[in-house]
Amino acid sequence: MPIIHKITEHIELIAAFFSGALILLAWIFSKNGFDSLSIGLYISAFLIGGFAKAKEGIENTIKDKDLNVEMLMIFAAIGSAIIGYWAEGAILIFIFALSGALETYTMNKSKREISSLMSLQPEEALRLTKEGEEELVTVSSLVVGDHILVKPGERVPADGEIVRGATTIDEAAITGEAIPVTKNVNDDVFAGTVNLNGSIVVEITKPSSETLFQKIITLVQTAQSEKSPSQLFIEKFEGTYVKVVLLVVVLMMFLPHYLLGWSWTETFYRAMILLVVASPCALVASITPATLAAITNGAKHGILFKGGIHLEKLASLQAIAFDKTGTLTRGKPVVTDVIVAEGITEEELLTIAASIESHSTHPLANAIVDYTKNKYNCKLEEPTLFKDIAGWGIEATVYNKQWKLGKKGFMEKNEAEAFQGTITKKLASEGKSIVYVRDEQRIQGLIALKDTVRDITKQAIQTLRNSNIQTIMLTGDSTKTAEAIAMESGIDEYIAECLPENKVDHLKKLQAKYKDVCMVGDGINDAPALATANVGIAMGEGTDVALETADIVLMKNDLTKISEAIILSKRMNKIIKQNIVFSISVIMLLIASNFLQLLDLPYGVIGHEGSTILVILNGLRLLK
Repeated sequence: MPIIHKITEHIELIAAFFSGALILLAWIFSKNGFDSLSIGLYISAFLIGGFAKAKEGIENTIKDKDLNVEMLMIFAAIGSAIIGYWAEGAILIFIFALSGALETYTMNKSKREISSLMSLQPEEALRLTKEGEEELVTVSSLVVGDHILVKPGERVPADGEIVRGATTIDEAAITGEAIPVTKNVNDDVFAGTVNLNGSIVVEITKPSSETLFQKIITLVQTAQSEKSPSQLFIEKFEGTYVKVVLLVVVLMMFLPHYLLGWSWTETFYRAMILLVVASPCALVASITPATLAAITNGAKHGILFKGGIHLEKLASLQAIAFDKTGTLTRGKPVVTDVIVAEGITEEELLTIAASIESHSTHPLANAIVDYTKNKYNCKLEEPTLFKDIAGWGIEATVYNKQWKLGKKGFMEKNEAEAFQGTITKKLASEGKSIVYVRDEQRIQGLIALKDTVRDITKQAIQTLRNSNIQTIMLTGDSTKTAEAIAMESGIDEYIAECLPENKVDHLKKLQAKYKDVCMVGDGINDAPALATANVGIAMGEGTDVALETADIVLMKNDLTKISEAIILSKRMNKIIKQNIVFSISVIMLLIASNFLQLLDLPYGVIGHEGSTILVILNGLRLLK
């Protein structure tokens, strides 16, 4: 079944290549005197290669009540066959069918993000009855006011407010924040987020159709359904071009006979030459080979483009918006500072802290354990009387002493403020999370952690700024953290505390200010912004949704590739402009020569196909 599905998905591409093979075979037979057989093969190439585009052209003509380029290509191919030039007509069909098949394949790949996104939405929930009993129900059946039980490790099935219990929630899917958030009674929780370590009872505050998670899905669908100005212009140009060419061809079939005294044979002959030389084959070849060459070049250097339109848009970017977590930063916290009191060493403090934290699944705990093992390679002790106080910290006994690890509020009143007050304020201003370590008598030290900036980030941002591109960071983090990261990475602007719908709103404001704006992100929460931006770029290690929604993927998570992609885009646009000007000039010259009766069909075909070959070769320069 998978093989059949693959064949069905790529049927247009298979048909185009099969058509090309038939053309080559027909040409070989014609050179060896098998004219009848070669004509049969050419007709087969017409039918196989042109069926999909002819069907599409006829259906769109009926639907839109307007002619299109597909119809003009079919007319041109038939016209060349009528005057005995089967090979030329078949080649026109092949080139147009191939470009259409590649376009269809690219479009199909970009429509899978909704299914990936939907798979993260829980389908069932544990609803609590008035008698306190649990019942498994579908999420769609939940109504506002229902109470549901969310156990550790489960995804929250619907937006609501905690009415009993406390826990830590991983909200990376919504806010992009790498560090989980402590939640207590009366705090809001969102569908799609993960409950890490505590059982909570949540009161539903929104129906399933209005959750924040559902809004993300809707935003992606809406953004991707909108047509770009370039698409609208191309569609309008197609109709006008076809009408003008067909009108001129019809006039050429009659007027020269009456106005210039041409014979009917000469009139029809000239009209058919016009139909061949005026076909947009060279124009199509001006763009497609150059685009494919540029896309191949990008792939070799770790830049995956999902279509030529996205590559083309890069050249006009004036601003780039970056998500923070996992994009500018590494996406997971690491220990940055360890402050100890008198009478205890850093190794002793970290060994005690790591021994206790090794029994926790919190990301901060994992970071402390990893840091201690890597730095001191010490043996961790087995804590006793371990107690996880959800939302606050941990209590445990190590070396016959009772220890407490956690946030400032978990320590004795005012004690945390008094301990290294100046240093702790500085650490907090740098956007770092602080874990205090206290024994039975006093605070013995603190451990500061932070989601650190990638090594390559500063270089990438500086390169973009040198190209006069404004850089902006959009993040769900606090203002202090956002400010610290912006200063460290060299970002021009930052907008903090952004939920997904806020990111889209801010992105639209940036588009109004800078016109062409790119979004770079890696998480589910970035999907709406990636779809809304003029160009969306995803990190290769990001979520499936970000990868599917984005227009461009940086396969090696290297932000410096963005400036390389922009340079490639400018080269491609320059070559495409050269090709278009050249191909149109050749078409106009051939049309004029035909009208002046200076051009015979063989020379018209040579001029037309020769110009096509030249623009293809010019486009292939982008492979280097």
